[in-house]
Amino acid sequence: MRPERREHPQLGMEMTMSDYHVSYLRREHARLDSEIQKEAARPYPDELHIARLKKLKLALKDQMEGLCNITGGSRVA
Repeated sequence: MRPERREHPQLGMEMTMSDYHVSYLRREHARLDSEIQKEAARPYPDELHIARLKKLKLALKDQMEGLCNITGGSRVA
């Protein structure tokens, strides 16, 4: 069974639902990275909060790599 394909409204190209999911995971990964940097820049950073954010970020990266391996997509940086 082939994955459902939809046209991306802004790019005008077809994307599968897994493409949308990987795109969401990349945005979330970048958001977590930004939050980690913001917390680390504080005068008294919460190291436990940073550790939790890093674990979440790593879990997202693992999900992206898993999806890319399944779909044959490019490697996640």
